[in-house]
Amino acid sequence: MNRISWDQYFMAQSHLLALRSTCTRLAVGATIVREKRMIAGGYNGSIAGGDHCIDSGCYCIDGHCVRTIHAEMNAILQCAKFGVPTKDAEIYVTHFPCLQCCKAIIQAGIQSVFYSADYKNHPYAIELFQQAGVKVKQVEHRQLESMKGTEKDELLTDLLSRLKELVEDESEMDELKRRADRIMSGS
Repeated sequence: MNRISWDQYFMAQSHLLALRSTCTRLAVGATIVREKRMIAGGYNGSIAGGDHCIDSGCYCIDGHCVRTIHAEMNAILQCAKFGVPTKDAEIYVTHFPCLQCCKAIIQAGIQSVFYSADYKNHPYAIELFQQAGVKVKQVEHRQLESMKGTEKDELLTDLLSRLKELVEDESEMDELKRRADRIMSGS
């Protein structure tokens, strides 16, 4: 069996989380990992109970949507909310973190940033990561379409079971399973 790497595995988790995004401009997912164990996940969207961009449109000021909380920040805040330490953790993000998320990642004590796609990579964010000694690495995202059927099923089952540990709302988990089944069936 040709297994995917740990980096590809956690990046796939971040891409799965991005499917929950309510941002109409860019869907982003982030997974925080410590010792090869997922400790939190986040996606970009509005505050809990707030208006979502997909429903009410973006609320832009100076070209930035201020309604949206970034995926990295949501994952870090999830750790804070539930008392999960982020020191020496790693974060896997579908897109290169913005400058503000870069600073939050550094302050949270996260030691490594793995990202799939370049996205407005701010030179100062790169400089800050270097100054703080945070390892930054681009990871190829292995699309499910390029995997064999059994590999896809096994990966999806494993991702969903681990995601269930992070998602408190059963109806949200059911919706993720339905969406994953649609993706896997090609409909």
